[in-house]
Formats: sequence, structure tokens, C-alpha cells
Amino acid sequence: MWPRIKLQEDTVRNVLAFLAFFLVVAPVEGQDRRPMTTDDALDMVRVGGALISPDGSWVLFSKSELDWDENERNTTWWKALSDGSEEPWPFIGEDGGSAFQFSPGGEWLSFARTVDDKRQLFIMRTNGGEAVRLSDHETAVGSYQWTDDGTRIVFLASHKRTDEEDREHEAGSDAIFVDEGPNGQTEGEWNDLWSIEIDTKRETRLTESENRIGSFSVAPDGHSIVFTARTENRRNQRNLSEIHLLDIESREIRVLTDNRSPEGRLTWAPDGRRIAYEAPSDGEWELRLDKIWVMDIESGRKKIVSGAFDGNIRQFVWASDGSALLFSGLQGTNNNLYRLDLASERVEKVTEHEGSLTPSSFSADRSMMAYVAEDWSTPPDVWVGPTNGDNGTKLTNANPWVSTDLVLGQSRLMQWESRDGREIEGILTLPDGASEHLPLLLHIHGGPAGVFTNTFNARAQVWSGLGYAQLFPNVRGSSGYTDELLRGNMNDIGGGDYWDLMTGVDAVIDQGIADEDLLGLRGWSYGGILGGWTITQTERFKGASVGAMVSDWTSEYGPGFNHDVSLWYIGGTPWDNPEEWRYRSALTHVANVTTPTLILHGMNDRTDTEPQSMMFFQALRDQEKTARYIRFPREPHGFREPRHQRTRDVEEIRWIQKYVRGIEWEPWTRPNKDSPKVIS
Repeated sequence: MWPRIKLQEDTVRNVLAFLAFFLVVAPVEGQDRRPMTTDDALDMVRVGGALISPDGSWVLFSKSELDWDENERNTTWWKALSDGSEEPWPFIGEDGGSAFQFSPGGEWLSFARTVDDKRQLFIMRTNGGEAVRLSDHETAVGSYQWTDDGTRIVFLASHKRTDEEDREHEAGSDAIFVDEGPNGQTEGEWNDLWSIEIDTKRETRLTESENRIGSFSVAPDGHSIVFTARTENRRNQRNLSEIHLLDIESREIRVLTDNRSPEGRLTWAPDGRRIAYEAPSDGEWELRLDKIWVMDIESGRKKIVSGAFDGNIRQFVWASDGSALLFSGLQGTNNNLYRLDLASERVEKVTEHEGSLTPSSFSADRSMMAYVAEDWSTPPDVWVGPTNGDNGTKLTNANPWVSTDLVLGQSRLMQWESRDGREIEGILTLPDGASEHLPLLLHIHGGPAGVFTNTFNARAQVWSGLGYAQLFPNVRGSSGYTDELLRGNMNDIGGGDYWDLMTGVDAVIDQGIADEDLLGLRGWSYGGILGGWTITQTERFKGASVGAMVSDWTSEYGPGFNHDVSLWYIGGTPWDNPEEWRYRSALTHVANVTTPTLILHGMNDRTDTEPQSMMFFQALRDQEKTARYIRFPREPHGFREPRHQRTRDVEEIRWIQKYVRGIEWEPWTRPNKDSPKVIS
């Protein structure tokens, strides 16, 4: 073991981390299991980013741990042998990195680090040695890809200001001309493709144009690149991006698509004649689950090849012989590996995991994959296994105390009929050993095209430990099922999806599980939007928590993320369809609210802007209704700071406990980091 550790960027911290990672904290003998707490959820170790080596012999993965004193999570990177014969060990030094990739032959590992406030590329030998800085680019390096011969890396980088422009900018000349040039609502830059040689570190600019380049892929022979790009940067117009083909030698660029639908995840076939990519459609931007398309580069002919699959398509790769695509797919609440035969366009479900088996990388010959597996009662861990459906090998045991120390709620699927006869599916979670006349907490997912899945939900386990039955409905508009369900709330936001919620609640009550006088709801993003709408339509809920909501669609039209509202969920604009934009807004009906309401929002949220919550709160308070609003400085749409996450969660519990059950609840005391632990 010592030679291996010495060969890496070893530090004392790495050695100590190695020892700590695999010591199991266990309850003392005879100690009863206990419910999960918010602090348990924060303290969980998170593993992911599993990257398998080209030969399939080992896996690099990340481990994220809470640093409460610094109000952040720290990520370290570990190496594990694919046969599981040794415990994982630290592989990257304390300077860390991101965007890890193997060279095609597996002799190099590349990654990005920040140097002087600019992200640069580094490489290190996989058989040992220190990391070496590869790039010294004048602007930050963005996404990148190795060429198949392993001699170069192609990367994206923004245009550089002139020295005079830099001086003026630093002096305060930083006014933003919105939607002009590369700017959107915030300051933007055009970007270009570059290449850098591994041996000489010589950089070559491959494009020189005013484009916003997104996804790209380098051809197997290294002579061409396909990329998506657009010539403007308006917030709600990413569908105007098109696929382009760059000939590296001549620098000629040919546009391959001309539509109003967004394309992404471009990847060349092994034969270098075709590309695969994702797009919902090839004309207007339709509300559909993303489909895989294959295009013949020379002729430009393209077609959908994944039409036989209903569900969400996530990462996909070509089979080594180009005859098929392997992809990660979500159907309903379960995620598995699928194989798409391109000749017949038949889809085969390769794995049969009840839960979430999410492939993250594949060996060069596609015979092995690294993946993360979890389910309702099992936290995520990194696995490696064959792509033929045989059993894999578990490489981590990141949170053993969850199964040894805690009492967990039990989850199952349930279906019910909505008001119009549509069948709706959801997840029902019950406290351990309890199943009758319980307080019920209704969860509403984001989106609208979000989905509740068979994954470990720490927040749900906390609520379960507090004695709540919980319903997680996948209402119409959810992804992961069919295009029909996804399109079910078109021009009807707050209509059928609202009734899907309420009929689900009734179904749980009718089974004798929930007490109809003890109902609460919570939701974030679209969950906060539909939750806010719900409490304007019914008085049945005793307490509500709505986060990152939009209360007034018209005033959100400019500041927020709204293309989906204009195209699909309401339709039109506030000036050509004003009645619907007003009617579909919770603020219009705020006088109807009787439910005590907690409102939560990050003050740096640009997805659903923070004044939306302030308007709803002020309207409630002006009518002397029971409400509390908590604003969180610095936080975007998804919170990042652990202390804010804890405040958000414990205050939500305090509110629901008080108004749903009449309990003056006090949160747990945060454990001291120096508290003694029993180590086995």
C-alpha cells in the first residue's frame, strides 16, 4: 500500500482521510435505533462522479463530506479496483480537481483546477506521479475532450478582453447591455474551440466567430468537430442553437440543422460517419421527452431512433462496433441500463434494478460500467459491473450507520384515479410500524417536468421519523413516463395537476392511512408554485411550506425562466393572453388563503426570482393571514450553504408541526464535532 500512496499526490491529510473513510461508526451494544434527523441528512457522505478506466480495471470516484465550521462540503477523489479486492484509497491530492477524464489509452488522467481565478487543465500519469499543469490559457478553460489518438485535447474558452477593456472593466465600466452581443440578462462572452498538444502544450485556435458554443464532439479521426452554437444569448431562446460541423484543416463550418428545437449531447459513432444527439423534435420546440437522433453527416439525413422507449433518456454511448447505443433510462420511478439496437430500433432493458441504477461511465469496449445504485431505503453507493445485466461489485459503503443506527420509513408505489379518469402514480412513505390515522404531508415536485423516483430521500426519512405519512405524486406534467403524461398540463397549469394532488390525498385518506384533519403540504420550485396555487383553491391543509415559488406569472415574464410557460403551460404572452396569465397566478386568488403558510426563497435565485415570494407574503400579511417569510442571502435556486439548508429544513418542520399537529416543536441540537463516537 505504501508505494501506491507515495506515487500519488500524497499528503498527511490523504492518509488520515483513508483511515477515517472506512471506520464504521456503530451504536453501542444494545442501543436502540432512532429516527433520522436533519443533522443526519446533512452529515451523510455523498459519493458519485464514478469514472471507469478505459480497460475497466479501476474506478475513480468522489466523496463529499460536510465541514460545518466552514459552512461548506469538501470533495476528495478516491481510487477503487473494479474487482473490489482492496479498499479504495485517496488518489488526488488536497488541491483536488473537477471534470476528470481518462485519455483514450488510459495512461493519463486529465482534470481542471483553478489557477489565479482561471480554470486550467492538468494531467497526471495513472500509474503514479504528480499532476502537471497542461494549459496556461488566457481565459478560463471550459468543457473539453481528448482526441482518439490521445495526442491532443480540444476545449472551449471565452474570448479575452483587450488590456484596455480589462482596465476599464476593473475601473467600473461594466454596464450590461441586455440581450446585446454575447450578453443575456447578465454579462456574457463569446467562446471558441481550441486544441492543445499533450507533448508540447502548444495551443491552436480552431474557431474565431461570435458564437455561444455548447455541446461538442471530436470525430474519431480528429479531423472534424460537431458542435452546437447560437449567435445570441437571450435567456429563453436556447432552442435557437443549431448543430455545426467544423473541418479542422480548412476551418470551414457547415450548419447541419435549421429548426427551433434544442439539440445536445452530441457524440460521434465509431465509424466517423454518423453522430447521435438528443432533441425533443426537429421543427418547433415541442413538449416531449428527449429522443435520441442519429444523423448521417455527409447527407444530413436524420431520424429518431429511440421512439420505442417511453421515459427519460440520460447519458448514452455508442457500442464499440457502432451497432447499438447503451443508455441510462428512467421509466416510472426506476432507473436502469438499456440497449438500443440501431438496425431494428428495438430497446432492451439490460438491468432489472428496483430503484435507481445510474450508469455514469463505460469502459472503452463497453463491456463494463461504473454506476451509482440506491433505492428508497438504501443510500447511494458506487458500483462497477458488466453491461450484460450480470451482478456488479459494490465499491463503497459510504453511510453504513444508516442501516445500523436508524429506523427508516417504508415506501411503496400507489396508483389512483384523478378527477378526469387519468391514472396517476405516486410514492407513499409510512413511518415504521404505523399505518393508520396519521398526519399526512403532501410533497409536490419541481419542474413541472420533474419526477419523484425510487432513490434514497433523506428529507422523507426525517419526516417519517416525526410520524408523518407522506405522498409524493407524479402528477400530469411529470417526466419519466410518457409524452402523453408530460403534455397533460399543457395550457392547464394548476388545473388537472391540482386535481391529481387532491385525488391522491383522498385515496390515502380512504385507505384509512391519513387523518383528513391533519394535512400539510410542501414544495419547492414548481412544487412551491403548485403548492401556492393549491392553498388558494382549498382550505383542507392546516399548514403549508412553499419554496422558490412564482406567485404572479406576468411580473415574472421578463426576470425569470419562462419559455415553458409561454410555449406550453399557459400559452402566449401577458399581452396577447392576459386573462389566462392572470387567472393561473396564485397571487390573483390570494384572498382565498386560510392555510398558515411558510415561504422560503434564496435571494440570488434567477430561475424563480425572489420578489415573487415577497409579493405573496406581503399580500398574506396585508390581509392579516398567518404567514412567515424567510429570505436566504447568497442562495440560488438550489441552496448551497449547509447552515442555510439546516435553517430551511428545521424551520419547515417547526411550521408544519405547529399548524398541522399543534406541536410546539424544537429542533435537535447540532452535534459537536468533538463529541465522542464509538468506533468499531
